[in-house]
Amino acid sequence: MTLAVLASRALCGMHAHAVRVETHLGPGLPGFNVVGLVDTEVRESRERVRAAIINSGFEFPAGRITVNLSPADIPKESGRFDLPIALGLLLASGQLAAPADESGTGPVAPDPALANLVLAGELSLTGALVPVAAPLVIALSVAREAPHATLILPAGSAEQAAWVPGLRVLSARSLADVAAHAAGVCLLPDAVPKPWPDAVPMPCLSDVRGQPGARRALEVAAAGGHSLLMVGPPGAGKSMLAARLPGLLPPLAREQALEAAAVAAMAGLPDTLTGQPPFRSPHHSASVAALVGGGGRPRPGEISLAHHGVLFLDEFPEFSRRTLEALREPLEAGKVVIARALRSAQFPARFQLVAAMNPCPCGWRGHPVRTCACSPDQVARYAGKISGPLLDRIDLHVTLPPSDPEWMAAPPGEASDPVRARVVRCRERQLARQGKLNAGLAGAELDQFCAMDPDARGLLLQAMRRLAGSARALHRALRVARTIADLDGAEALAARHVAQAVQYRRAGV
Repeated sequence: MTLAVLASRALCGMHAHAVRVETHLGPGLPGFNVVGLVDTEVRESRERVRAAIINSGFEFPAGRITVNLSPADIPKESGRFDLPIALGLLLASGQLAAPADESGTGPVAPDPALANLVLAGELSLTGALVPVAAPLVIALSVAREAPHATLILPAGSAEQAAWVPGLRVLSARSLADVAAHAAGVCLLPDAVPKPWPDAVPMPCLSDVRGQPGARRALEVAAAGGHSLLMVGPPGAGKSMLAARLPGLLPPLAREQALEAAAVAAMAGLPDTLTGQPPFRSPHHSASVAALVGGGGRPRPGEISLAHHGVLFLDEFPEFSRRTLEALREPLEAGKVVIARALRSAQFPARFQLVAAMNPCPCGWRGHPVRTCACSPDQVARYAGKISGPLLDRIDLHVTLPPSDPEWMAAPPGEASDPVRARVVRCRERQLARQGKLNAGLAGAELDQFCAMDPDARGLLLQAMRRLAGSARALHRALRVARTIADLDGAEALAARHVAQAVQYRRAGV
């Protein structure tokens, strides 16, 4: 055989594209070329592959070697192509021959067949396999597109890829092990899934004293997946409330947990597969690239790291205007696309936004005791840092009163467990009715799932006229009212549900 064709994967955003690794060994002056829109790391694989083959006990073939990574229009980067290139060279040079079966009439085919293998792994000069980046992304893509394929990964990566249900993952420690498997001499073992990390204890809602209105808004936000803006003076409990939102949410489904862990792996973060909704709280000095994602090789930002979880932006107006405006499209679409000259990458960004801010730069505007030192122009400039279209996309606006000393003497409020139980029941009701949370209802679905009695409809229209609300604000108020009705166990929206939803659109900034 002078030509060997194997399969691998090339990462682009949250997708691993299928790549054909074609290795040809022909006559002529010795040479080793790798083509197919390859990056520097892939070109450097020539030296790694040469040393790994020799140090694994094989002969490096003499002749003109051409490796084509197809399709040629997809950028190829990293050392994960070392393993299929090296194995292809051994096959093309005839150094791997399948042994005869018991009858002596044919080869013993490895299990699974060579044609169904997908290989990814970087080689050291000794022939040992080095773990690759984002194995979970590769495994998820293979499971979706080629569920009957078998994935071979280095031992340090295979145990993470084995989390993906329904996909067979084999664990290899060296090129020699993979060569023995391909020849049918000694088959590789199935990877043992890495144990899920223990869940981290979440802070309890009972730690927050007082603020009954904000606690109720937090429950509504958790139940319907709504975004939330809290406005209040320093020390009112905004950050404490936001930090307790993940503890009110149900555990992630397995598929959601795998998606969240895959995004974290793309960002180079350690294992985060806990089954808990992620909670991200970037500093207000974060750039657009840090929040949305970016780079020459696109990497996910904070909004993608909060996928299926909570993104908390404290000191909301202190973020740059350009950074805040970048939130508008992901809030609506649930994804972000990063375009570059040679590639574009798409990352999921279905997060729950929670923002907190002071009523003015000094924080004491409207305080019954402290005096505000801000001029009207300063207050207007401070509020003007947040655009109207962005505010329109936030479902719940809540004003927190200053902390009352009497709250400290009051007994602890309701704990997270009973609130989470109500949230779970409410979410189950939504999923059974419409297959999604209320925050994700499209405009055309509101008429179907948000039936109102005449009093509720009249109240909603009257309130929107007084508040000069847009069509988007009207739809968001309807979604919130639907969630409030679900918490009450009501089928139709009543006036009391609409009144509370409208109240959450009135908080001033």
